[in-house]
This record gives sequence, C-alpha cells and structure tokens, in this order.
Amino acid sequence: MLLSRRTMIALPLLAAPGLALAAPPTERRLVFILLRGAMDGVATVIPMGDPAHARLRARLAPPEAAGNSFRLDSDFSLHPALATMTGLYGRGEAAFVHAVASPYRERSHFDAQNVIETGGTRAYQMADGWLNRLLPLLPKAEPAVAITPTLPLMLRGAAPATSFAPSQLPDADAALLARVETLYADDPLLGRLWAEANAARDMAGADASGRASPAALGRLAATFLAKPDGARVAAIELGGWDTHANQSGRLNTQLRQLDGCVAALKEGLGAAWGETLVVMVTEFGRTAAPNGTGGTDHGTASAALLAGGALLRARVMADWPGLATAQLYQGRDLRPTLDLRALLAGLMGEHFGLDPALVARRVFADSALRPVTGLVRA
Repeated sequence: MLLSRRTMIALPLLAAPGLALAAPPTERRLVFILLRGAMDGVATVIPMGDPAHARLRARLAPPEAAGNSFRLDSDFSLHPALATMTGLYGRGEAAFVHAVASPYRERSHFDAQNVIETGGTRAYQMADGWLNRLLPLLPKAEPAVAITPTLPLMLRGAAPATSFAPSQLPDADAALLARVETLYADDPLLGRLWAEANAARDMAGADASGRASPAALGRLAATFLAKPDGARVAAIELGGWDTHANQSGRLNTQLRQLDGCVAALKEGLGAAWGETLVVMVTEFGRTAAPNGTGGTDHGTASAALLAGGALLRARVMADWPGLATAQLYQGRDLRPTLDLRALLAGLMGEHFGLDPALVARRVFADSALRPVTGLVRA
C-alpha cells in the first residue's frame, strides 16, 4: 500500500505513547452576516397579529408581484421575498428573533455598527471585535475568514483571521503569477503574504473570480467552511438596507438577494449544513411609521434571522412590545425587549458547546448579561 507524505508523517505521532495531540476542529460552523444600513425588521418578520400594524404599515406592504407573505404562526408572517427561508422554516431550519437591539440607543450608522461589531455597550468602547474574542474559546481550526475586501472590525483582534473577496478583475495569466512568486520568494514578509493569498485563492476555487453578488459571497464562504479541515467561522457583510425612500421595492430586492445568499450557503455546504448556524443581524431598525417618501427612517429595534441545520426547531421568539403609539420607543420606533448580546452569547454557547455565561463574560465582558438559550441543538 502506498502512503501519502501526510500519512507517513502522522504515523509516528499516532504511535508515540503519552503524546497529547491537539483537539480536532469542531464540526460546528458559524456564518455571521451583518446587514449594514439598518434592515426594517417589522417589514421582514411582519407582526400581522398586532392591531396597530395595518394602520401604520399599509403603504409599506410588499409589492403585489412578490406574492403573499408566509404565515409563521398566529402573530407573525415572513416577507414573500424570503422563499428559501420559508422552505427552511418548514423543515425546522430557520428561526426569527424579534424586537432585538444592541445597547446603543442613538441612530448613527457608524456608531451603531461599531457597537454591533465590538460587542460593547457604547461606540468605540472596545478596540477589537466580539467574533475575534470568541475564537480562542473554540477548538483549534483554520483561521476565521471574512468574505470581504478588508478584515471587518468584528474579526479584528489577537486571534488569527483573514479576509478574501471575489476579484472583479480578469484572472492573471500563469506566467505573470510565476514571475511574482519568484520575485517574492526571498522576501520574509511579501513571500509569506503571497503564500497566504495563494492558499486562500486555491481554497476558494472557481467562485473566487465570480461576481460579488450575495449569492456569490455565500458560495465562496461555503468553500472555506465545507472542507473537513477548513475554517469554522465566516463573516459576510451585505449593504444597501438604508431604505429612506421607496422602501417596498428596495427591501424586496434586498431580501431576495439575502435569501439567495442563504440558499448558496446551504447548497455549498452540503452535508455540513446540518452542523451550521447562520446568524443575520443589523445595526438598528426603522421607524414604525413611514416617512413622506415611501420609506422609513433610522429606528431602534429590529429582527434577527437565523438559519441552519444546527437549529433546534423553527420558531419566532419575541417578547412583543406592540406598535401602538404609547408602546413605541420615544413614540416612533419598535421598542427593544431583548439585548442582541444576550442572544449572541446564548447562540455561541449552545452552538459550540460552551457555557453561555462564559461567553457573556469573556466575549462581551458582561457577567450580568443573561444569555438567551433554547434555539440551537446540542
């Protein structure tokens, strides 16, 4: 029998008595998708059971061409553009958490996104990202990867992480690549960076030169995560959610593209989808009532969307505050009833087999935070 070089190296290690081998990487995968621009959670996970909804939102209904919303339970329905998420919900592989927000209570995109990415209680309180602080708690695996042109704040910090994005340029020919490799070969810094870039390019496969649509980003993330010895954590960011005008049509397009991203992840992950959790959040919600241009303005609470085979069951989790004027935050926004950090602490703890209270302390630096559990199977 012929043995590969990898097998020949491994055999002496396996035979050595008393040798402590590194823990294998977890089979659990995480995809964190940040929806930059403030997704309207009320228009996405629609509170049809709230008497105030029809009065407030008649002008913001989905386009007729999109079809009918999907009834999730007696109180909520799902925007019709989320066809894949609807199917996943029917199979117990999608869930929704409503009236959720970070501790931030102003309405600046930049400050709110900083709070979301750092996991702090106020803007610029922390210098590193919450997702980076989670990584040392996980079994050793390939570095986390962001499918972005540059490493986002959520993955910046002491733990190894990298970024990779589809190229929008024609592929370089093999001769040019060979010349560059020769040029960088003896440079300790550029040589290492070139090798890392080539490794990421090889791992990405054919999708690395694809168009950077949300579906293409989902497929690319799946190539990193699907490998048995590949990355276990990926981050994606999707912009365009700031729907100040003509929201009905624009949000329909945004949600359809997000749905395509989830569909691509599921297809690309194959059997690994059963061990995957996809978490989709936004920096804040939108105003309960529309403005004068058929859109909504910056608000407070929104909805978090969850998908993946690792979910315990399909459900809508909501301590619903109501949309009547007296129930709104500052008389204009959906009132938050759940701290996003508590949701993330519970999800990360259950998904990766960690104590959620430990995640609250180590990742979010808040021992008083009460993690939300019961969403992910053991």
